Amino acid sequence: METIKPYIPYLIPIVLIQLGLMVFALTDLIRRERTKGPKWMWAIIIVVVNIIGPVVYLIAGRDES
Repeated sequence: METIKPYIPYLIPIVLIQLGLMVFALTDLIRRERTKGPKWMWAIIIVVVNIIGPVVYLIAGRDES
C-alpha cells in the first residue's frame, strides 16, 4: 500500500474521468434507438475496455441517421 500512496492524487482524476465517460456512454446507449451493431455488444465494450471503450462507442458506435 505504501508504494501506491504517492500515486493516489494522479489516479483519482483518471478514475473519475473513467466513471464519467462510462455513465455518459451507457446513458446515451440506453436512450439511442439505433446503434452501429447490437446494443449488448456496445455495453460490454463500454464497461470492459475502460477509458477507450466509451470513447470508441461515442466516435464509432452511434448511428446519427
